[in-house]
Amino acid sequence: MLKREVSDDTRRVARSAARWLALIESGEASERDHLALQRWRDVHASHEHAWQKIQALRSRFGGLPPELAMASLDRPDQGRRRMLKGMLGFATLAPAAWLVSRELPIDAWRADLATGVGEQRRLTLADGSVLDINTDSALNLDAGGRRLTLLRGEVSLRVAGSAPFIIDTAQGRATLGAGEICVHQHGDACQFSLFSGAGQLQPDAYDTLALQAGQRLTLRGGRVASTQAFDVRQLGWRDGVLMANDQPLGDFLRELDRYRPGVLRWSPALEGLRVTGSFRLADTDQILDLLAASLPLDVHKRTRYWVTLVPREKIA
Repeated sequence: MLKREVSDDTRRVARSAARWLALIESGEASERDHLALQRWRDVHASHEHAWQKIQALRSRFGGLPPELAMASLDRPDQGRRRMLKGMLGFATLAPAAWLVSRELPIDAWRADLATGVGEQRRLTLADGSVLDINTDSALNLDAGGRRLTLLRGEVSLRVAGSAPFIIDTAQGRATLGAGEICVHQHGDACQFSLFSGAGQLQPDAYDTLALQAGQRLTLRGGRVASTQAFDVRQLGWRDGVLMANDQPLGDFLRELDRYRPGVLRWSPALEGLRVTGSFRLADTDQILDLLAASLPLDVHKRTRYWVTLVPREKIA
């Protein structure tokens, strides 16, 4: 089986630290940005740890003497000037990239197939099986076919033929003949949802279990954490749609956050609001605008990549 992935919280903090560094080093950060950075650092010890770590890495990569940099930039040789500027840019960005690569599983960077945040892909495999890959996912395909290893994220597989198809994850292994299955690996948990057919599930710490159509099993720590009915509407992402039926807004936003680059935050007071509808994932900004139009909340956008939802103030 696979080594367990880094937690979602650790990944999110590392990415936030990298984005903060890029903003501060851009030369365009305002006083409000610096204050916001300090607030972010003060929120949790993990934030401050990530910031100190990335600052130390910046010092390591940014070892070019300032005098040499300034003298070279002042020379009329434009080719040398562009090259040195590129070196200075690399010295700024390398720590951020290095930190993120350290916090994310390295095997995911080397995956056979991967999608970015907000991207979905559909492939027909050599055996005729249809593979859908959801946002921010990575997997390896066995050269011999009918076997894949999910490194992170979510896939849906419509298996062609009756020969067993194997899906390996950090928490266990699913084996399926003709049928359709959805597997979501996130943090220290993995969900196996069977839409049709019949299969087997082998957790790390248990004997093989039967997996039946309409059933969702969640594994955590190599053990069965929960068993519940599978709502087929949760496969709407394959058609670029996010569906909700009287869903708590907090749960909806946590799902939406998977499809948005940058930072999406919301007030805890909004958690209990209810959401119903079908939303096109191609434009997540529009989804936020629709929420603001139908629910008592306002959307505050610092940038396209830094959005906060707050309760709407009542007018006296």
